[in-house]
Amino acid sequence: MKSPPPTAGTFVSLAIVVIALAGLGYLMPGLSRTVIESFIYATLVVGLGVFVGNTGIVSFGHASFAMIGAYGAAWFTCCEGMRQVFLPGLPDIIAAINLPLPVAALVGMGIAAVVAMFAGAVLLRLNGVAASIGLLSFLFMVKTIYENWDGWTSGQSSLVGLPMEVGIAQAAAGLIFVLCLALIYQGSASGLLVRAAREDEVASRSAGVRVWRERLICFTLSAAITALGGVMFAHYLGSISVVQFWLDLTFLTLAMLVVGGRNTITGAVVGALVITSLRDGLRTLENGVPTPFGIAEIPEGVQEIALALLLLVVLVARPRGITGGREFNFFR
Repeated sequence: MKSPPPTAGTFVSLAIVVIALAGLGYLMPGLSRTVIESFIYATLVVGLGVFVGNTGIVSFGHASFAMIGAYGAAWFTCCEGMRQVFLPGLPDIIAAINLPLPVAALVGMGIAAVVAMFAGAVLLRLNGVAASIGLLSFLFMVKTIYENWDGWTSGQSSLVGLPMEVGIAQAAAGLIFVLCLALIYQGSASGLLVRAAREDEVASRSAGVRVWRERLICFTLSAAITALGGVMFAHYLGSISVVQFWLDLTFLTLAMLVVGGRNTITGAVVGALVITSLRDGLRTLENGVPTPFGIAEIPEGVQEIALALLLLVVLVARPRGITGGREFNFFR
């Protein structure tokens, strides 16, 4: 049998892994929380990786798109019948519309993509560290706006009443969907051009590559993917607040990307799975686990120490991440 092309082979291989993990979550209910959170974080990290891996620019601002997507979807799904009680600033036309979660998720992705298009038109004229700082400034700006936009976001309070419709199947479907988008882009002409600019921007410009335009396309797609992760996160918990999409999420997703391998889609998925599993296991030990010899527990804060040590080990021993800069492919 003829092997599929590399991009298709990677997609099929990763989809099989996701489906297998989803099946494991159904067979072992005690693992369902870890599986769902792994899929949601993997979606967020894939969105981040599409931009960082293809452009080489480290982004400290992608959590803002998760926030924009989550609230954009919540405007059409939360607290049916009492929406204007919690969000008094919503226009009547929006408050009257109730959308199923998949449609609302697409709306949230669309809002994030439009914002990214306008923000990226300015920010992506910068390069390297300047672009990274600009993206961090963008995150600060979005956080400040959403914290003070009381009529649309409940300000610094949590917005409750979101339908908790994201389970194992929905999280797996969302992750497979974004893997398809990311890998199609990676194999496209635009993906090739933006990676060429990553390797040698001067040579790319001299060859006629419109670097700013290609980076903007990449940035917009990555923002939409990250927004879907925010939507799933919100509708898994059933509530959202601005602080959930702040620096903790920013640095956690960056750590996942670095641990897995920032230049591959496989690395984004592997990093999210490894770190989410590690954090969940350590969280369980922090809460105490009964044993025949008593309660086994570890001090609080070990999660952060373990994550820092893992990150240091990977940076020293495998600078290209666990995947070594290679995509996973059963058919190779």
